[in-house]
Amino acid sequence: MRSRSLSIAAALALLAPNLAGCGTINEKLSGGMGDYVPQWAGGLPADAPPRPGSPQYDAYMKERERKRLMPAADREKEEQAQKGATGTNSGNAVR
Repeated sequence: MRSRSLSIAAALALLAPNLAGCGTINEKLSGGMGDYVPQWAGGLPADAPPRPGSPQYDAYMKERERKRLMPAADREKEEQAQKGATGTNSGNAVR
């Protein structure tokens, strides 16, 4: 019986680093893989902001700063105009 428990301990000792290695790989890949997973499968939503460092991120931040400096009344008018143009309605939200 002693040899059997020794072989089980040896097998576990060999498999443990493999499991730890998978966790490290998944941590590094998960940041970029979310961009390629469709939204219906749990990926990024359609209205997610662009990732920092991309060219779209700079334009997004400039637009955000422009809206932040805009008076609140003008900002609300612009948001309502955008909602009307896209045809989104909060009454059609999926719950």
